[in-house]
Amino acid sequence: MKTRSLFHICLSLALALLVIPAFNCSANSKDDPSQPKESIKVLVFSKTAGFEHSSIPAGIAALEKLGKDNNFEVTETRFSNYFRPDTLEKYDVVVFLNTTGDVLKDNEQEAFEKFIQNGGGFVGIHSATDTEYEWPWYGKLVGAYFKSHPKQQEATIHIIDHNHPATRELPNDWTRFDEWYNFKDINPDLKVLAKLDESTYEGGENGDNHPFAWYHEYDGGRAFYTAGGHTNECYQDPMFLKHVLGGIMYAGGVEKIGK
Repeated sequence: MKTRSLFHICLSLALALLVIPAFNCSANSKDDPSQPKESIKVLVFSKTAGFEHSSIPAGIAALEKLGKDNNFEVTETRFSNYFRPDTLEKYDVVVFLNTTGDVLKDNEQEAFEKFIQNGGGFVGIHSATDTEYEWPWYGKLVGAYFKSHPKQQEATIHIIDHNHPATRELPNDWTRFDEWYNFKDINPDLKVLAKLDESTYEGGENGDNHPFAWYHEYDGGRAFYTAGGHTNECYQDPMFLKHVLGGIMYAGGVEKIGK
């Protein structure tokens, strides 16, 4: 009996030694921040306290389909009470989809700041820059504030950086129809991906340096913004959806720049 028990103990220890290194190797690979994530969870936030875009439902539907087609989970809400630490920690990226005005309370702003500081991702679409004018931290995060816009019309965007997932598949000169924003309080630390050519439409006010899409690392997290997305048709445009998808993949740490 003693011999058999000793044999079983030794066998159990040998098996444990084989299993533990394999487990540790898997855990280290998954938690290594230098490795792209395999899947992410995205919160799409579309609360408005000012102008409400009629394209918001189309945008939500398009983002949900992008998630289904590209292996990430999408939750959509117009309720700011999602901005609590115990809720935000479930997500990798928060998308501000055509938000406007003052949409978060002080404690919700604090929770969102901590989310970014803990490595979270942010994606702003169109009127995300027409949001939270009295919150300087957000202004730096989103990258600029909306100033004005002319009538909706066709214009040409020049892609100046193709090394980012959001612009990798776009043509050098991208002509499309949308509502073109003029900006103020532009963060000088932005990494601009695309610029509007004001000679191709009427009403531009930012001159030769008119950013359309950008990204940057900010306060511990990653942020991407595109000025497109006003019309329903935007969310049926394959090129625009690839552009937005690339921004989400960057913000979520799924795709790296230059690959």
